[in-house]
Amino acid sequence: MNFLAHIYLSGNDEEVILGNFIADGIKGKAYENFPKGIQTGILLHREIDTFTDAHPIVRQSTKRLHKNFGHFSGVIVDVFYDHFLAKNWKTYSNEPLDEYVQRFYNLLQQNHYRLPKRIKNMMPYMLADNWLLSYAETKGISKILFQMSHRIKYKIQLNEAIMELEENYTDFENEFTAFFEELRTFCRLKLKEIS
Repeated sequence: MNFLAHIYLSGNDEEVILGNFIADGIKGKAYENFPKGIQTGILLHREIDTFTDAHPIVRQSTKRLHKNFGHFSGVIVDVFYDHFLAKNWKTYSNEPLDEYVQRFYNLLQQNHYRLPKRIKNMMPYMLADNWLLSYAETKGISKILFQMSHRIKYKIQLNEAIMELEENYTDFENEFTAFFEELRTFCRLKLKEIS
Protein backbone atom coordinates (compact mmCIF):
# COMPACT_ATOMS: atom_id res chain seq x y z
CA MET A 1 0.00 0.00 0.00
CA ASN A 2 1.12 3.55 -0.63
CA PHE A 3 0.95 6.72 1.49
CA LEU A 4 -2.80 7.32 1.60
CA ALA A 5 -3.65 3.77 2.61
CA HIS A 6 -0.96 3.66 5.28
CA ILE A 7 -2.22 6.91 6.77
CA TYR A 8 -5.87 5.81 6.64
CA LEU A 9 -5.18 2.39 8.17
CA SER A 10 -3.54 4.05 11.20
CA GLY A 11 -6.89 5.11 12.65
CA ASN A 12 -7.24 8.44 14.47
CA ASP A 13 -4.17 8.50 16.73
CA GLU A 14 -1.87 11.20 15.35
CA GLU A 15 1.30 9.55 16.64
CA VAL A 16 0.36 6.22 15.04
CA ILE A 17 -0.39 8.07 11.77
CA LEU A 18 2.97 9.84 11.92
CA GLY A 19 4.85 6.63 12.70
CA ASN A 20 3.14 4.73 9.89
CA PHE A 21 4.00 7.52 7.44
CA ILE A 22 7.69 7.79 8.37
CA ALA A 23 8.26 4.04 8.76
CA ASP A 24 10.15 3.51 5.49
CA GLY A 25 12.76 5.97 6.73
CA ILE A 26 13.31 4.10 10.02
CA LYS A 27 15.51 1.04 9.77
CA GLY A 28 15.79 -1.96 12.08
CA LYS A 29 15.33 -1.26 15.78
CA ALA A 30 15.76 2.51 15.41
CA TYR A 31 11.99 2.74 15.92
CA GLU A 32 12.67 2.17 19.64
CA ASN A 33 14.03 5.75 19.82
CA PHE A 34 10.53 7.16 19.26
CA PRO A 35 7.55 7.63 21.62
CA LYS A 36 5.20 4.63 21.99
CA GLY A 37 2.53 5.90 19.56
CA ILE A 38 5.06 6.48 16.78
CA GLN A 39 6.61 3.06 17.48
CA THR A 40 3.15 1.52 17.06
CA GLY A 41 2.74 3.29 13.71
CA ILE A 42 6.12 2.08 12.46
CA LEU A 43 5.37 -1.50 13.50
CA LEU A 44 1.91 -1.31 11.93
CA HIS A 45 3.47 -0.10 8.67
CA ARG A 46 5.78 -3.11 8.63
CA GLU A 47 2.87 -5.47 9.34
CA ILE A 48 0.84 -3.90 6.51
CA ASP A 49 3.72 -4.33 4.08
CA THR A 50 4.25 -7.98 5.04
CA PHE A 51 0.53 -8.78 4.82
CA THR A 52 0.21 -6.96 1.48
CA ASP A 53 3.27 -8.47 -0.19
CA ALA A 54 2.18 -12.03 0.64
CA HIS A 55 -1.52 -11.64 -0.23
CA PRO A 56 -2.79 -13.67 -3.22
CA ILE A 57 -5.08 -10.88 -4.46
CA VAL A 58 -2.19 -8.39 -4.51
CA ARG A 59 -0.02 -10.97 -6.27
CA GLN A 60 -2.74 -11.32 -8.88
CA SER A 61 -2.59 -7.55 -9.48
CA THR A 62 1.22 -7.47 -9.64
CA LYS A 63 1.35 -10.49 -11.96
CA ARG A 64 -0.62 -8.51 -14.54
CA LEU A 65 2.18 -5.91 -14.63
CA HIS A 66 5.19 -8.17 -14.21
CA LYS A 67 5.97 -8.71 -17.89
CA ASN A 68 6.56 -4.99 -18.53
CA PHE A 69 7.62 -3.73 -15.11
CA GLY A 70 9.34 -6.64 -13.35
CA HIS A 71 10.05 -6.10 -9.67
CA PHE A 72 8.56 -2.57 -9.86
CA SER A 73 5.10 -4.14 -10.25
CA GLY A 74 4.51 -4.08 -6.50
CA VAL A 75 5.32 -0.37 -6.25
CA ILE A 76 2.96 0.37 -9.14
CA VAL A 77 0.13 -1.67 -7.60
CA ASP A 78 0.63 0.23 -4.33
CA VAL A 79 -0.02 3.47 -6.22
CA PHE A 80 -2.96 1.97 -8.13
CA TYR A 81 -4.54 0.83 -4.86
CA ASP A 82 -4.12 4.32 -3.38
CA HIS A 83 -5.92 5.60 -6.48
CA PHE A 84 -8.90 3.35 -5.79
CA LEU A 85 -8.92 4.34 -2.12
CA ALA A 86 -8.94 8.05 -3.06
CA LYS A 87 -11.49 7.57 -5.84
CA ASN A 88 -13.85 5.64 -3.55
CA TRP A 89 -13.04 7.62 -0.41
CA LYS A 90 -16.69 8.16 0.55
CA THR A 91 -17.02 4.39 0.99
CA TYR A 92 -14.34 4.44 3.68
CA SER A 93 -14.69 7.80 5.44
CA ASN A 94 -17.30 10.41 6.31
CA GLU A 95 -14.66 13.15 6.23
CA PRO A 96 -14.15 14.64 2.73
CA LEU A 97 -10.83 13.59 1.22
CA ASP A 98 -9.56 17.16 0.77
CA GLU A 99 -10.17 17.92 4.48
CA TYR A 100 -8.58 14.64 5.58
CA VAL A 101 -5.50 15.30 3.43
CA GLN A 102 -5.14 18.88 4.68
CA ARG A 103 -5.37 17.68 8.27
CA PHE A 104 -2.59 15.19 7.56
CA TYR A 105 -0.38 17.84 5.91
CA ASN A 106 -0.90 20.07 8.99
CA LEU A 107 0.16 17.15 11.20
CA LEU A 108 3.34 16.73 9.15
CA GLN A 109 4.20 20.42 9.37
CA GLN A 110 3.59 20.49 13.15
CA ASN A 111 5.92 17.50 13.58
CA HIS A 112 8.57 18.50 11.04
CA TYR A 113 11.32 18.25 13.68
CA ARG A 114 10.51 14.55 14.23
CA LEU A 115 10.68 13.52 10.58
CA PRO A 116 13.61 11.55 9.14
CA LYS A 117 15.75 13.46 6.63
CA ARG A 118 14.35 11.48 3.68
CA ILE A 119 10.79 12.48 4.58
CA LYS A 120 11.78 16.13 5.17
CA ASN A 121 13.34 16.19 1.69
CA MET A 122 10.23 14.67 0.10
CA MET A 123 7.70 16.87 1.92
CA PRO A 124 7.96 20.03 -0.21
CA TYR A 125 7.20 18.02 -3.37
CA MET A 126 4.37 16.15 -1.71
CA LEU A 127 2.73 19.38 -0.54
CA ALA A 128 3.37 21.38 -3.72
CA ASP A 129 1.81 18.70 -5.95
CA ASN A 130 -0.75 17.63 -3.32
CA TRP A 131 0.09 13.99 -3.91
CA LEU A 132 -2.57 12.48 -1.67
CA LEU A 133 -5.46 14.34 -3.24
CA SER A 134 -4.07 13.83 -6.75
CA TYR A 135 -4.33 10.04 -6.34
CA ALA A 136 -8.07 10.27 -7.01
CA GLU A 137 -7.43 10.95 -10.74
CA THR A 138 -5.47 8.71 -13.13
CA LYS A 139 -3.70 11.86 -14.33
CA GLY A 140 -2.45 12.39 -10.78
CA ILE A 141 -1.08 8.89 -10.37
CA SER A 142 0.50 9.06 -13.82
CA LYS A 143 2.43 12.12 -12.64
CA ILE A 144 3.44 10.39 -9.39
CA LEU A 145 4.71 7.35 -11.32
CA PHE A 146 6.59 9.63 -13.73
CA GLN A 147 8.30 11.36 -10.80
CA MET A 148 9.16 7.99 -9.26
CA SER A 149 10.79 6.92 -12.54
CA HIS A 150 13.26 9.79 -12.22
CA ARG A 151 14.24 8.80 -8.68
CA ILE A 152 15.27 5.23 -9.53
CA LYS A 153 18.52 4.12 -11.11
CA TYR A 154 16.98 1.98 -13.82
CA LYS A 155 15.71 3.33 -17.12
CA ILE A 156 12.05 2.49 -16.75
CA GLN A 157 8.98 4.62 -17.31
CA LEU A 158 6.64 3.60 -14.52
CA ASN A 159 4.00 6.03 -15.76
CA GLU A 160 3.48 3.77 -18.79
CA ALA A 161 1.69 1.44 -16.37
CA ILE A 162 -1.30 3.77 -16.69
CA MET A 163 -2.07 2.04 -20.01
CA GLU A 164 -2.25 -1.28 -18.15
CA LEU A 165 -4.50 0.33 -15.53
CA GLU A 166 -6.86 1.66 -18.19
CA GLU A 167 -7.00 -1.70 -19.99
CA ASN A 168 -7.68 -3.64 -16.78
CA TYR A 169 -9.36 -0.97 -14.68
CA THR A 170 -12.30 -3.06 -13.43
CA ASP A 171 -10.07 -6.01 -12.53
CA PHE A 172 -7.66 -3.82 -10.55
CA GLU A 173 -10.53 -2.05 -8.79
CA ASN A 174 -12.26 -5.30 -7.86
CA GLU A 175 -8.99 -6.70 -6.55
CA PHE A 176 -8.38 -3.57 -4.48
CA THR A 177 -11.90 -3.65 -3.02
CA ALA A 178 -11.68 -7.30 -1.97
CA PHE A 179 -8.16 -6.97 -0.61
CA PHE A 180 -8.77 -3.71 1.24
CA GLU A 181 -11.62 -5.19 3.26
CA GLU A 182 -9.29 -7.93 4.47
CA LEU A 183 -6.52 -5.42 5.14
CA ARG A 184 -8.79 -3.15 7.19
CA THR A 185 -9.81 -6.09 9.38
CA PHE A 186 -6.17 -7.18 9.73
CA CYS A 187 -5.13 -3.66 10.79
CA ARG A 188 -7.89 -3.29 13.38
CA LEU A 189 -6.76 -6.53 15.03
CA LYS A 190 -3.04 -5.77 14.66
CA LEU A 191 -3.41 -2.30 16.20
CA LYS A 192 -5.01 -3.83 19.30
CA GLU A 193 -2.20 -6.35 19.50
CA ILE A 194 0.74 -3.93 19.16
CA SER A 195 -0.64 -0.83 20.93
